[in-house]
Amino acid sequence: MALTIGVDVGGTKIAYGVVGDDGAIIERGLRHSPAGSPEKMALTIADAVTELAARHEVEAVGIGAAGFVDETRSVIRFAPNLAWREEPLREKVGELVGLPVVVENDANAMAWGEYRFGAGRGESHVVCVTVGTGIGGGIVLGGELYRGRWGMGAELGHMQAVPGGRACGCGNSGCWERYASGSSLLMEAKDNAQADPEGAEHLLRLGGSVEGIQGEHVTEAARLGDRAALAAFESLAGWLAQGLADMAAVLDPGCFIIGGGVSGAADLFADRVREEFAARLTGRGHRPLAEIRVAEMGPSAGLVGAGDLARLR
Repeated sequence: MALTIGVDVGGTKIAYGVVGDDGAIIERGLRHSPAGSPEKMALTIADAVTELAARHEVEAVGIGAAGFVDETRSVIRFAPNLAWREEPLREKVGELVGLPVVVENDANAMAWGEYRFGAGRGESHVVCVTVGTGIGGGIVLGGELYRGRWGMGAELGHMQAVPGGRACGCGNSGCWERYASGSSLLMEAKDNAQADPEGAEHLLRLGGSVEGIQGEHVTEAARLGDRAALAAFESLAGWLAQGLADMAAVLDPGCFIIGGGVSGAADLFADRVREEFAARLTGRGHRPLAEIRVAEMGPSAGLVGAGDLARLR
């Protein structure tokens, strides 16, 4: 079995592991992410790879990281939560470990992992939407990962949903992620609790106050029947459905996969997303309906996807 090493780099943690060609993780590890130092980051990744390569015969390394990765899959142009600016990560890590290295956007790696070994199995056209603090995405068309001309495609969260709408961290306003992410879910729940304290009994008990409400409180309160929390999930479902319907008009995938942290509460909104998607789809009633599935691989998808992409370099 051909083995690779997959690395999933986040703002606080680096997850890494040996990945088999069947998507199985043979061994894994976790390290602190030195997000403020590109040099320390390269050394930490290389040290993690060297640790595993000493115990396993591996052929390549795949690194998934949040940010804009160039078309050669070697340079990280910009990373919003890490100190990478025009960072030649493939070259740096490759020189340190003596193995071929592939660098990929983390949402692309996650989408590839789900396409190959998770909820996207059996489909050739897949759009993966990661719903967390913001919205990320990955697109597989005809069995190939779509990256765009410059390697920066599938930034789905920054499609404009509301002209002149809420300010976004990307510098624009009205982006989809400002209405359909975990952050927007929390903001909506707080607004609902402020406007309807009687309907937010569980939210306010869990948070102690409107200001104290956290994301996990919204999910817990909704499962207890809290009116304000349920309304927030209803809003999230509508915004997600609209974005998926818009993407279906352009990409016509066989399925959408919803992943990311918010997907852990899919029982509270996924069916509603499916209903709203069917109602908003262009040409509805005269075209096949793309399936909307929940991601299966959890936090392992990015690591496995990065490792598998390294194998296919």
